[in-house]
Amino acid sequence: MKTYDKIDTIFERDTEGTKKLIEGKYRDATVEFLSDSIEWVFTEKIDGTNTRIYWDGHKISFGGRTDNAQIPQHLLNKLSEIFLNNETEELFEQKFGEKEVILFGEGYGAKIQNGGKYRSDVGFILFDVMIGDNYQSRESVEDVAKCFDLEIVPVVLCGTIQDAVDFVKKNPDSTIGTAKMEGVVGRPKIELRDRCGKRIIVKIKARDFSK
Repeated sequence: MKTYDKIDTIFERDTEGTKKLIEGKYRDATVEFLSDSIEWVFTEKIDGTNTRIYWDGHKISFGGRTDNAQIPQHLLNKLSEIFLNNETEELFEQKFGEKEVILFGEGYGAKIQNGGKYRSDVGFILFDVMIGDNYQSRESVEDVAKCFDLEIVPVVLCGTIQDAVDFVKKNPDSTIGTAKMEGVVGRPKIELRDRCGKRIIVKIKARDFSK
């Protein structure tokens, strides 16, 4: 089962001892080139555990961030409740047929990271969908969330990289529960890859800009 692409922080870190981000010094030349020349879509970054729902064309299975990662039992129970039933399997067959599909999401809530501030129980929230080798558009991800009655990470901002940095610096509240927002994940409005085929996607964490 494919793992989710690693998401890099936008700026480099100081190597002289502070380890702080050097604002304006981009880690990736392509991201810098696109930083204010296109529209980026930023969704809330949820503080949880990366979780994969895999449809191989015939059956549903689960995975963590890696194939060796252990899914907490209470989350596994919740995933089984959501996905391992006849109705959901028939929906996968109806919508995707024999195509390989991975639903990427975050297991979050009670007993996962600081998730108790999000919710008192545990849940699964969708943030990406891969069909074959292709990540799907935001519109398609929303369609999948609606089809399977899943939560989906909300869009909190559309604009430039600097717009998102300014937004995160304000230490905004999460859109869920009483938590502070961990940060945002940004991608071009239209899916793009660099000359090496690497997906263009970035993260901006609030804690990197705390005083």
